[in-house]
Amino acid sequence: MEKRNIAIHYFVFRSIDELADADRSLLEKAEEASRNAYTPYSGFSVGAAVLLDNEEIITANNQENASYPQGLCAERTALFYAMAQHPNRKVKAIAVYGYHRKHKLKGCVSPCGGCRQVMLECEQRGKEKMRILLSGYSGEITVIEGVEQLLPLQFSGDFLCDIQ
Repeated sequence: MEKRNIAIHYFVFRSIDELADADRSLLEKAEEASRNAYTPYSGFSVGAAVLLDNEEIITANNQENASYPQGLCAERTALFYAMAQHPNRKVKAIAVYGYHRKHKLKGCVSPCGGCRQVMLECEQRGKEKMRILLSGYSGEITVIEGVEQLLPLQFSGDFLCDIQ
């Protein structure tokens, strides 16, 4: 038997003012998108902003449904729209901002497992690492270079077929 370790690398910023202008703008668009989320059941609103390689920004937010499995996270809503409308574009970055309308969240919002998997697929399609910015009401920002830092033991299409 061999024991192995996984190390995850990321950066933490205490304020949006510490970010470069492009990152700040993207995160502000995600925060703005979160305000239009449809969350009558959970009160947990999330916005996402996706930066494409042509500098276009796609925004979206989470959408709940009384039949809970029918809702969709902000990250997937934005990424699916981006890939449907711009199938030949690479995703350079995604910013995610979340808050709860009744409770103060600790730290930043982090994508669920399903969103991480979709982010991985988008990154693989573009063949470039995606920059990931995560934040929330606390103001702390986590910046991650590449989905492998969020999903180190990935399930990829390589397991299913030869996609190269």
